[in-house]
Amino acid sequence: MKIAFVFPGQGSQSVGMMGSYSELPSVRDTFSEATDILQQDLWSMVSNGPEDSLNLTTNTQPVMLTADVAIYRAWQQAGGIKPHYLAGHSLGEYAALVAAGSLTFPDALKLVRFRARVMQETVPEGVGGMAAIVGLDDDTVASVCTEVISTMPGISLEPANFNAPGQVVIAGHSQAVTQAVTLAKSKGAKLAVTLPVSIPSHCSLMQPAAEKLAFLLEETTLRPPEIPVFHNADVQQHPEAASIREILAHQLYRPVRWTETIKTIAAQGIQHVVECGPGKVLSGLNRRIDKSLENIALTDTGTLLKTAETLK
Repeated sequence: MKIAFVFPGQGSQSVGMMGSYSELPSVRDTFSEATDILQQDLWSMVSNGPEDSLNLTTNTQPVMLTADVAIYRAWQQAGGIKPHYLAGHSLGEYAALVAAGSLTFPDALKLVRFRARVMQETVPEGVGGMAAIVGLDDDTVASVCTEVISTMPGISLEPANFNAPGQVVIAGHSQAVTQAVTLAKSKGAKLAVTLPVSIPSHCSLMQPAAEKLAFLLEETTLRPPEIPVFHNADVQQHPEAASIREILAHQLYRPVRWTETIKTIAAQGIQHVVECGPGKVLSGLNRRIDKSLENIALTDTGTLLKTAETLK
């Protein structure tokens, strides 16, 4: 039996999201470790909020990394089998690299906290935005972006997340995003709506942030992954530290190619894809990408323990 683990990123967070795992010692221990490293009580934040604080990018990114790693450690403690492949959606890629033994958890925490900070500093709140477009194919969404920026010199807009067939997120300057939402609806989109985010991730506006992140990555120890990781930006495995550093920097301003990632994982003979993190956003996307895959979300302690036993 071949399985892959996928790790969710920013957008899957919610107050109370770790309550159903709270009896697992490894979960609480991982949050305690993160609290000591960052000098910030992450467990209190995810348990009690407030929601506005949890949703701040500089908080969300380390919180989601910690949650993903905590649940993976609980899987290991429960005797769950070692995955054959790993992938993470955007920020989730850092959790995948921790699970692969390529990054230490403390180094990953420092990277994602820095990543979040430089992303917010690069594009001040209100300047950039993102929108989800459902019901149009990839080429049509790309043409919407091209049409909008053709009338707005100096403005950026491009596809940012290819999440599933007919579900694409765009990112760029806020005025272009607003105009694209209207245009997408006129072209038959079932849904086109701006997202409540302060940062236009995975687009060219993030190139200055990527350059700053690259410097910190150069100072960070990375090891060859013990489990192959498929990366968002190019849907390739990167076995060497130098190429991992490069692709993590590129990830900030290149689109998340999630549809291709899941198709590539399925092509390796994978039957089960396990979502290792709070919620089940990725499981929903994966079902739309390849209906032949069995998707399992480790949404609580009971599911985690049962799945660890079943997939042995």
